[in-house]
Amino acid sequence: MTGYVGPIEKQTLENNYFRQVLFTGKHTQLVVMCLQPGEEIGDEVHPNVDQFFRIEQGAAKFVFNEKEEHLVHDGDAVVVPAGTFHNVINTSKTDTLKLYTLYSPPNHPDGTVHKTKAEAVAAEEHEHH
Repeated sequence: MTGYVGPIEKQTLENNYFRQVLFTGKHTQLVVMCLQPGEEIGDEVHPNVDQFFRIEQGAAKFVFNEKEEHLVHDGDAVVVPAGTFHNVINTSKTDTLKLYTLYSPPNHPDGTVHKTKAEAVAAEEHEHH
């Protein structure tokens, strides 16, 4: 397929993997994510990548530069400019957080699937060594 065409809300809600790349283009990458109750992405920064998030189900706390906090829920969008430290935390103790994100430019190898956060952490450590 030349680009991505699909039911993004449905694909996001049906995704139970921590991270799954749906599309990678030259300048943009589309990824669906699922965070378990209380799970967080972990504080990270992308020096040359802007990131857009859309929450489809659940509630989250976004933390920018380890001090600025924003509570978001279904239907909210968040844009994280390149160079901003950020963390996404599922604030629910019982429900999963379902979201999708756009990286500009792409941030993960095309076709990446990380079923769990532990799998994602292991893969990223391998990529950086």
